[in-house]
Amino acid sequence: MTRRKYWQAINDALREELARDERVVLFGEDVGAPGGPFGATKGLFDEFGPVRVRDTPISEAAFTGMAVGSAMAGLRPVVEIMFLDFLPLALDQLANQAAKTCYLSMGHYSVPLTLRTMCGAHLGAGPQHSQNLEAWPASVPGLKVVWGGTPADAKGLLKSAVRDPDPVVVIESAGLWSARGDVPDDPDHVVPLGEAAIRTPGTDVTLACWGGMVPRADAAAAALAEDGISVEVLDLRTLLPMDSARILASVAATGRLVVAQDATGPGSVGSDVIRIVATQGFGSLRTAPELVTPPFAPVPFPPSLAQAYFPQESEIVAAVRRVMSKETVVA
Repeated sequence: MTRRKYWQAINDALREELARDERVVLFGEDVGAPGGPFGATKGLFDEFGPVRVRDTPISEAAFTGMAVGSAMAGLRPVVEIMFLDFLPLALDQLANQAAKTCYLSMGHYSVPLTLRTMCGAHLGAGPQHSQNLEAWPASVPGLKVVWGGTPADAKGLLKSAVRDPDPVVVIESAGLWSARGDVPDDPDHVVPLGEAAIRTPGTDVTLACWGGMVPRADAAAAALAEDGISVEVLDLRTLLPMDSARILASVAATGRLVVAQDATGPGSVGSDVIRIVATQGFGSLRTAPELVTPPFAPVPFPPSLAQAYFPQESEIVAAVRRVMSKETVVA
């Protein structure tokens, strides 16, 4: 194990996959000599050259389309879209082409494309660079969507995405960019796609979360433990396909569910977690689930308003206390 920052773990994953497989290539705005807008590709241009690490024009649709074509031709492209907010600019290439090619070709073509993008929440970047839009790609058949909440998972999920035969969207957290954590040194350290992880075992409440919410969920669980409330923190890690079995098993053991997310509530991943439990695990519930979200409004620019906008540890603690205070209402 080595202590690495979140962004360094991503950089390590890219370097190791470029060295392991000569079919891996990187595309994106400023990913070459500048080392990426946030340093994730730092040093890779010098190490692997301009053919495998190349800057592109500012056209997300064009370079994502280039990546789809190169994947169909045998390469394993990794494209970077600077902010998750810019994903709609490439959505036709991603949702209508990359995600559908295997189906439309009756399996004759696959698209081993990895699309990396950053969620700028907690960066103070305002309403067009801070949105949590993970539900958009997570609603498209043919895609996989992952989001690491620790440096080790950010690295392991990215490496799994690069090695996967199908298109994978990898979301990274600006708010965790400088967070440190233990990262396995094994160059074959991968995190299987589709598997959630129990961050903290517990017996009273299941607290589901992912990505940048994970540290706040861990902190909330630690605070509640001091009052004798045992919270199981379940980090989904893969949002599509979701690990329904582990979600249902956790709720079956605790009987209570709180979902905490930085995305707004309507049509969200958290809504889908509750749908899964309500339709497949209703008999396990002792009380109605809670969904902790920001208000249904754009992300504000001023730091004080942004702090108030995104759910904090105190709001998660309050939600857990509410479900604990209710008597059994689900028969």
